[in-house]
Amino acid sequence: MRIAVLKERAPGETRVAATPETVKKFLALGAGVAVEEGAGAAASITDAAYREAGADVVPGPQAVEEADIVLGIQAPDVMALAGARPGAMVAALFDPFARGDRVQAYADAGFEALSMEFMPRITRAQSMDVLSSQSNLAGYKAVLAAANVYGRAFPMMMTAAGTVQAAKVFVMGVGVAGLQAIATAKRLGAQVSATDVRSATKEQILSLGAKPIFVENVAGIEGEGSGGYATEMSEEYKAAQAELVSGHIAKQDIVITTALIPGRPAPRLISDEQIASMKAGSVIFDLAVAQGGNVEGAAADDVVERHGVKIVGYSNTAGHLAADASALFARNHYNFLSAFWDKEAGKPVLDEEIGNAVRLTQGGRIVNERLGSA
Repeated sequence: MRIAVLKERAPGETRVAATPETVKKFLALGAGVAVEEGAGAAASITDAAYREAGADVVPGPQAVEEADIVLGIQAPDVMALAGARPGAMVAALFDPFARGDRVQAYADAGFEALSMEFMPRITRAQSMDVLSSQSNLAGYKAVLAAANVYGRAFPMMMTAAGTVQAAKVFVMGVGVAGLQAIATAKRLGAQVSATDVRSATKEQILSLGAKPIFVENVAGIEGEGSGGYATEMSEEYKAAQAELVSGHIAKQDIVITTALIPGRPAPRLISDEQIASMKAGSVIFDLAVAQGGNVEGAAADDVVERHGVKIVGYSNTAGHLAADASALFARNHYNFLSAFWDKEAGKPVLDEEIGNAVRLTQGGRIVNERLGSA
């Protein structure tokens, strides 16, 4: 059983799919590991560190030769897999809804594509959930990036020259990223408020010491979709939420938006009119900018100024913390494959619940029910 780890080739991708820690663990399972030269450089992992862990560090084309499993962050192009064994597993982020062409290419090439973002949100898969591990870091980084752009201090400061008021931070969307954003802003001393379409998050907001901002007395606003994700709301709720948010957002110094709906463009949360109501010098960080953005006018990897408000968003926020993001992603990979490792077969044998959830292609066909079949 040979596991290959390739250098990421997607623009701006700084993470790597395995670390020396997980290389050692895979070797302990009886697998061999080949790592492409320079694969970990952007995440501050040297080739020497991989060699010390026991991996074969080789030039790119050699890394994938005879590979049974290929680990990636972003799924590599099929051309990069030339030399891998027929039917080899490839575990990575595939963006299946937006990149149907890539999924079809994997099916045509006979590879078994395992989409890590399709990992079911069930208790036993928590340690395999790359979306949660990366969102946690993204929520943290979003606050730091916003603080860096914001031209004032976060905490209240009482000095002989006068008092500096605490920044007001509003977090929109209280999933994994939003909760970490709340916690980080609180640690920096800000006054924090938050909102979400799922009413169950109110207790989570309160538990972190933030103020919940929720629409009241509107029917059907639970917003809880399958797997803990939010769903789109009724028109009545959207109108009530827009009115509430418009009044609240005008008083804020920093807004962090985190709302995503799987398989759909990011919902629009903040309009140009709402931006115009904010104070000059305010900052908005749009964590969903790579999926179309929650904020009107947001642009990936750029600082856009509208009505005196700076709008920031990264196409790969977790990638700005490459070392930690790689360590967590690599552990997710190991936890996933090791949970199904069959000692007699010397390879992972996936079960139906998780295997069918993440498997996109097999035997030359698209087999995931969320994508249909071909």
